[in-house]
Amino acid sequence: MPDSRRHRGPHPEDHRLFGDERVEDLRGAVEDFSLLLTRGYAVPSALKLVGDHFNLTERQRTAVQRASCSDEAREIRRRSEISLTEIENQPLAIDGYNLLTTLETALSGGAIFICRDGCLRDMASIHGTYRKVEETLPALRLLGEFIADANAGAVRILLDSPVSNSGRLKAAIENANERWKVELVNNPDPILAAGDEVVVSADSIILDSARRWVNLARHIIPSRIADAWIVDLSKPPTASERRRGVRR
Repeated sequence: MPDSRRHRGPHPEDHRLFGDERVEDLRGAVEDFSLLLTRGYAVPSALKLVGDHFNLTERQRTAVQRASCSDEAREIRRRSEISLTEIENQPLAIDGYNLLTTLETALSGGAIFICRDGCLRDMASIHGTYRKVEETLPALRLLGEFIADANAGAVRILLDSPVSNSGRLKAAIENANERWKVELVNNPDPILAAGDEVVVSADSIILDSARRWVNLARHIIPSRIADAWIVDLSKPPTASERRRGVRR
């Protein structure tokens, strides 16, 4: 069946799954899952243990996994993160799909999570095919305006060539800003992780190896998308919230 989606917006169940009444449990799950990661537990078994304890759906477990990280990973990412002012005249290497889908999701009212490492992440997944949505061009314009205001240097955007429609997206990006260089590569991750440019991504694998990275989505979304739906999972539940126990 062809994909006819026109927006990168919320799943029909997301307002129930990630609404205010569930944030307490989700924060607790992120705290507990991150603790298990810090102690070296395997991801599948730790996620099952925490997900079962908090009675989470598969979609909620995915959000918890994306929002969590070990103490070591969080410290590594904090040490290599640079501020927005530090990207002035600095070349940027952007993880194209990673950043673009987050901006599209925020513009269309989908859930955006503040994660334990400070990054903003979404629930969108490409699954081998990228489909342009109504928010694609507004997201590119917003990105271009923000980068120009920050006085960043040369911009290189990497797209995964195995993903269908990457060529069309490359053309759309180049039309939106002819000064940007867009490259189709088999796997952007090792290129971004090993490069000298300032990396723009929220991909954990990349951030754990990047020399310098800037949390661009975290700067753009709260300041430029007034009605963005932001769910803060970075804070552990308070003692009183813990005492109230797990919601069923």
